[in-house]
Amino acid sequence: MAHAERRPAASDADGDALDDAIFHDPVHDGATDPTVIRHRGTGEWWMFYTQRRATVDEPGVAWVHGSRIGIARSADGLDWRYAGAVEGLEADAAASVDRDRPRETHWAPEVIDDGERYRMYLTVIDGVFADWDHPRRIVEFVSDDLERWRRVGEVQLSSDRVIDACVAQSPDGRWRLWYKDEADDSTTWAAVSDDLGSWAVEGRAIGGRPHEGANVFELGGWWWMLVDEWRGMGVHRSPDARAWTRQGGPDDVILGEPGRRAGDGTFGRHGDVVVDGGRGVLYYFTHPHWDGGELGSSDAPAARASAVFAAELRVEHGRLVCDRDTPVSALPEA
Repeated sequence: MAHAERRPAASDADGDALDDAIFHDPVHDGATDPTVIRHRGTGEWWMFYTQRRATVDEPGVAWVHGSRIGIARSADGLDWRYAGAVEGLEADAAASVDRDRPRETHWAPEVIDDGERYRMYLTVIDGVFADWDHPRRIVEFVSDDLERWRRVGEVQLSSDRVIDACVAQSPDGRWRLWYKDEADDSTTWAAVSDDLGSWAVEGRAIGGRPHEGANVFELGGWWWMLVDEWRGMGVHRSPDARAWTRQGGPDDVILGEPGRRAGDGTFGRHGDVVVDGGRGVLYYFTHPHWDGGELGSSDAPAARASAVFAAELRVEHGRLVCDRDTPVSALPEA
């Protein structure tokens, strides 16, 4: 794996890099919740992300709502180019026409390849709101090419306050969907399916302090779950992707200490891991100009901006380790 040179993700009027991020959203500078998948036909890497409206001037947390799903593409997983937003995700066809008046909110896309087609599990909110107190659900879509998506329907889960899906096939051969249930003190729950067609709720998978954005992957002979605790990411380990044990004590996290790269000096938030041989590449986002825990607690416009970074993960003596300052090697190219 060779180290790849990359162009700055964002630059000022003189062309100088604003920070060391691998990607900034060029529409609103609000790229969050990245998920990365390889296109099986071309070998290209695709990033889907929440396109927060970080530059709008609207009441409360309306800027976090009304978001679309952005796309970026890369040959090597480091040098990303913006590729627009996903079309056709709205239930109301009219909402697809008037982009200045969004009627749905879309968050946290989870995109998987099930071997036959691609599936997206998307958090959907009906409307654009200035506060948090509104129902949320997870809706499934399918695609043959990562570009054109067809709505399958809502996944029936444990409450009407569910967000942040993560889907993987467990060692027992069954598919599991992990998600945040805000109605259960913002903990991670799991549902199980034999065929990705029908789901049965299994119950709470991870308790403890509130968190969100679970990401599950296999590396170094173990299954791992990362959760965003808004102060770094909690790490949980499992032999079977069912019974989980926290790594370290209740306060231990990765990406909690500031990194040295420009723009990477605050907590690492809601990410996705691509496993490449004996390492993982963790794609996550930061708020470069804000290190708070409660979203919307700052009125400063700069606090809303976000940037996507990458860091390598390795398993050493049964522990998942992450040094966010170590240079990241490129992913395999087509």
